[in-house]
Amino acid sequence: MNGYVFGATDLVDEQREAMQRCLDPITFARLESLGVGQGWRCLDVGGGGGSVADRLGEKVGETGSVLVTDTAPDGLRSRGNVEVRQHDIVTDELPEGEFDLVHARLVLLHLPERRRALARMVRALKPGGWLLLGEFDCTWLRVLATTDPAAGVVFARFHRALCAVLEQAGADVEWGVHAYQAVQDLGLVEIGSHAGAQPWPGGGDGARWLEINSRQLEDRLLGTGLVTAGDLDGVRASLSDPAFVVSSYLTISTWGRRPLDDTPGRAAR
Repeated sequence: MNGYVFGATDLVDEQREAMQRCLDPITFARLESLGVGQGWRCLDVGGGGGSVADRLGEKVGETGSVLVTDTAPDGLRSRGNVEVRQHDIVTDELPEGEFDLVHARLVLLHLPERRRALARMVRALKPGGWLLLGEFDCTWLRVLATTDPAAGVVFARFHRALCAVLEQAGADVEWGVHAYQAVQDLGLVEIGSHAGAQPWPGGGDGARWLEINSRQLEDRLLGTGLVTAGDLDGVRASLSDPAFVVSSYLTISTWGRRPLDDTPGRAAR
C-alpha cells in the first residue's frame, strides 16, 4: 500500500488487534444498518487482520461470498466463503459491476492516489450496491483529562509530529471529512455520514494503539524536529496511566449507493 507508514515493523499484529477492538463495533453497526445479509457478494479492501471479512462471511452465509484484499495479506486467511487475494487497489484492476458491498477502513487516507482507488472501488459495485468507508480526521486528537497539564502539552507536540509524518508520506489527515464530497463526485446516491469520537483512557486499547504508533514511527517522529526522545518517553508513560484520557480521532463512516440505472463498467470513469 503506497504511503502506508505502519506496516513494516514487528508491532503490526498488536497494532491490528488494538485497531480492531477500537473500530470493529463501529464498522459492524454500520454494516448492520446497510442490511448486509444472506447471498451478498462483498469486497473488503485492505483487510488487515481480517475481522471485518470474517464478520461479512458470517452475514452473507453459504450463498454469499467475500473477497478480501491487501497488498500484504499475511494477517488474512481464506476459509469457507471468504477468499483472500493479494491486490493493490491503486494499480491492480478489480472486477467491475460485481459486488453488493465494497468496504474499506483506514485505507484511502494513506494513499496519495486515493481518488483513483476510490473510483475503482465504485466501478466494482453492482448497480444498487453499497460503498462503505471508515476513515479518520486525524487532526482531532484531544486530551480530555490529565493530572499533569505538562503531559497534555507534550502529547499535543506528539500529535503534531504524527500528523506531519503522515502528511510527509502522502496521507490526507482530514480525509474523513473530505470523503463525503469525493463519494458524491463519483455519482453515488443515498449518501450518508456519521462522525464520532470515543474517550481513550491510558492503558486501554486506543491508548495502546497510539503507544504502538509512537514506536513504529519513532525515527520519523524524531525526524520532524517537533518532539524529542524524552517527549516520546513521556507520551508513552501518559498512555499507560488511566488518569490520562484522550479523545479518539474523529471516526467518520461514509456510505453511498450506486444508482440502479447505472451501467456496470461505466461508473466513475
